[in-house]
Amino acid sequence: MRVNKKYSCLPAEEKGIHIINIRAIEDIGYDQHESTLLNSLSKNPDADCKYGLYFRDGKRKVDYILVYHYKKSSAGRTLTRRALHNDAGARSTKQDPLPGKGVQTEMGESEPHADCHEDDKRFRREEYEGNLVEAGLELEHDEDTKIHGVGFVKIHAPWNVLCREAEFLKLKMPTKKMYQINQTHGLLKKINSVIQKITEPIQPKVAEHKPQTVKRLSYPFSREKQHLFDLSDRDSFFDSKTRSTIVYEILKRTTCTKAKYSMGITSLLANGVYSAAYPLHDLLCEEWASYGVFYKYQPIDLVRKYFGEKIGLYFAWLGVYTQMLIPASIVGIIVFLYGCATVDENIPSMEMCDQRNNITMCPLCDRTCSYWKMSSACATARASHLFDNPATVFFSVFMALWAATFMEHWKRKQMRLNYRWDLTGFEEEEAHPRAEYEAKVLEKSLRKEHKHKEKHRYFPEEAANKWRQRVKTVMAGVKLTDKEKLTWKDRFPAYLTNFVGIIFMVGLTFAIVFGVIIYRISTAAALAISATPSGRSSVRVTVTATAVIINLVVIIFLDEVYGCIARWLTQIEVPKTDKNFEERLIFKAFLLKFVNAYTPIFYVAFFKGRFVGRPGDYVYIFHSFRMEECAPGGCLMELCIQLSIIMLGKQLIQNNLFEIGIPKMKKFIRYMKLKRRLDYNLEPFSGLTPEYMEMIIQFGFVTLFVASFPLAPLFALLNNIIEIRLDAKKFVTELRRPVAVRAKDIGIWYNILRGIGKLAVIINAFVISFTSDFIPRLVYLYMYSENGTMHGFVNHTLSSFNVSDFQAGTAPNDPMELGYEVQICRYKDYREPPWSENKYDISKDFWAVLAARLAFVIVFQNLVMFMSDFVDWIIPDIPKDISQQIHKEKVLMVEVFMREEQGKLQMETWKDKDKKKGENCNNHSPRLSLSHSGSLSSCHSYPVDV
Repeated sequence: MRVNKKYSCLPAEEKGIHIINIRAIEDIGYDQHESTLLNSLSKNPDADCKYGLYFRDGKRKVDYILVYHYKKSSAGRTLTRRALHNDAGARSTKQDPLPGKGVQTEMGESEPHADCHEDDKRFRREEYEGNLVEAGLELEHDEDTKIHGVGFVKIHAPWNVLCREAEFLKLKMPTKKMYQINQTHGLLKKINSVIQKITEPIQPKVAEHKPQTVKRLSYPFSREKQHLFDLSDRDSFFDSKTRSTIVYEILKRTTCTKAKYSMGITSLLANGVYSAAYPLHDLLCEEWASYGVFYKYQPIDLVRKYFGEKIGLYFAWLGVYTQMLIPASIVGIIVFLYGCATVDENIPSMEMCDQRNNITMCPLCDRTCSYWKMSSACATARASHLFDNPATVFFSVFMALWAATFMEHWKRKQMRLNYRWDLTGFEEEEAHPRAEYEAKVLEKSLRKEHKHKEKHRYFPEEAANKWRQRVKTVMAGVKLTDKEKLTWKDRFPAYLTNFVGIIFMVGLTFAIVFGVIIYRISTAAALAISATPSGRSSVRVTVTATAVIINLVVIIFLDEVYGCIARWLTQIEVPKTDKNFEERLIFKAFLLKFVNAYTPIFYVAFFKGRFVGRPGDYVYIFHSFRMEECAPGGCLMELCIQLSIIMLGKQLIQNNLFEIGIPKMKKFIRYMKLKRRLDYNLEPFSGLTPEYMEMIIQFGFVTLFVASFPLAPLFALLNNIIEIRLDAKKFVTELRRPVAVRAKDIGIWYNILRGIGKLAVIINAFVISFTSDFIPRLVYLYMYSENGTMHGFVNHTLSSFNVSDFQAGTAPNDPMELGYEVQICRYKDYREPPWSENKYDISKDFWAVLAARLAFVIVFQNLVMFMSDFVDWIIPDIPKDISQQIHKEKVLMVEVFMREEQGKLQMETWKDKDKKKGENCNNHSPRLSLSHSGSLSSCHSYPVDV
């Protein structure tokens, strides 16, 4: 076996190596299946050692785990490794510094010939782990487990490493200095106390959630100023989240150069050198990851302390969003109840249901459909009023202001969290380039060198030596130059692929929606042939329900496909940093999933029934399928059905199947393979993008088409109450513990939310104007009504058609189905009657209604935008008390350092005085005198003659 001479030349004591090789690690991790998160740390190190939270000595805590697969060694090699472990104190320079890894070169003859690829992986692990040891980390190895072919490396960061990295990362840590937090006085204090008493039953029973009256002053950690920090308990000074973050930074920074380019932990994972890297779960909780506490607030500070700021901000945002849905749900319920209470007083629906009007409607399809009575659509008309009434306009305005208020409330909440979590001065540093980016740059550099060599095939020996040295340097993994980077020319093929791929996916979505439209038209015509009257009366409901279910299944399926495609498109772009990668991935995934989720809804809201034509001159698709029409009560009811089924179905299926079912199934498969309950069995954490994406799409359902479905906030609220606990349980019991990441905001998601909020104003304006009958009713009421009521509105919106003007082959096959001969049938449109000179032309009423609709869109949009901007302006982003506390912290920090400097000056002054006194003492004769008490006095004492 190859020997790492770089580390084997020093004794273990000089290198600071503390590595223990163990034979069994079958109990590493612990049973997460029945656990709930975050209660308290185990106070029994022996028990924690048993469950893999500590090293075998029971003292050093496991901060990180590396997992790798290997082929079982022969018996001779195993015995050799055990012999090396037993004789760890007398290692020769020919041995690998990592016990359980290295063997003497003389033993190579007794080992079987190993696979070259496996040897290469093992050599890389040896060097990488040696570099980790050199960086100060302590490792504990194990390969002799009962899990066949799986090895574990426990990693512990000692105190000096934690201090060094905390200073390097500029982590803010609490100092000894404590100060009083400004408290409210007078009436506000009484109100706050009342609110606290009322909400006490729904507060989590954790110490971190209690109101704080004092706070420790935080300052970036410095080893030179350790006296400023409270280091009485070093074991708890750096919590588990901070420790795992520090170790992960070292893992990323440490490289393995036994490859064509420098490889950090991300590259080693990608190349299969290690199969997993994660921190262990070590906390349990009954106040968060349990469905029984759904009515309680989340212990956000504890979640942040365990998972880090980035995940803590997600759950805080989800909690604020859910909390803000409560008033929206209440108002939505009131609007719905208003529709229920006034449905019997709605004149248009009463006229449609009145059989005495005897309004005969034109056929809904060619040949197979016959004439029908408008009163047969009575149920649809009455149901439409539940959502299409004057209160929905108010609700649309309310929801636009609600969205603006929600965004402002979150900004203020986010600022409070930044203050509590000591992130007020945090600025994200320039991230390290991704391993894929560095590999691409290296490939580009080698390609340039190769072209240069081909161009100068015959060059002097000196140039040849420089070329060889250059290649050797590149192959060793040394960075080339900072100027070397990928340009837009290098990425142009990827950009072109992205553009074509996104256009293709959007076109695919449109094609699927178009296919569903063809299905609706053809199915409606087929069901119309039914001989039973009940079958013909339920055609519209049957077609609508089945089409929506098809749309739902397609949307859920394409959601998963588009997520994978978006990731692949982002990978081929080779973004430089993880942040760039995440932002580009989010943009592509959101674009594709937004189009996928909302295209069927947009069709029903703005296109269905708009391009139908008229009887005798209908618009056809492929010269065969006639465009479908809206129901007599309008398309708003169908839009409501479409929105509700897609929203509810998407939430239920994705929550139960994809968020619970699939991770549990993968966990069970790993468990069946390993026959052990380990953290390794859990699903790897893949980021917060799926969690945010689900909520952002839901936010669109709540705001974009809320005019058609006032109950959307209520269903979103009910879903989110379960979603919070579902995500909490998933993060604890189904996913490996993610690396804690610092963040002061939710990133690009905030901009997406603001964009949706602005878009919602425009869409709701068009829904009210063009999809509902709100504007036609106003026009009729104030321009055409003879008595100032809505009597006659239905007749005013219907045009007449002479059945003798049907095109050949389009008239009903059974014109006498109603029992009498029909001469004139009605259809919903504003056109001239057949007895007019310009028969079937668009009438003046159409243009009057259109002008009113456009005017309403302009007024509604500008008014609501102005009100939203006013709310944004009037509510400050930073709460006043928080800004005062931040200023107070700065003043206190200056005082602390001023006192420290004064103390240093006083110490120097005292030293100078002592030095001068010592000099004076040396200048006098060194005689001693006896004091009254019989003791000897120095020259500083009063002399007494004897």
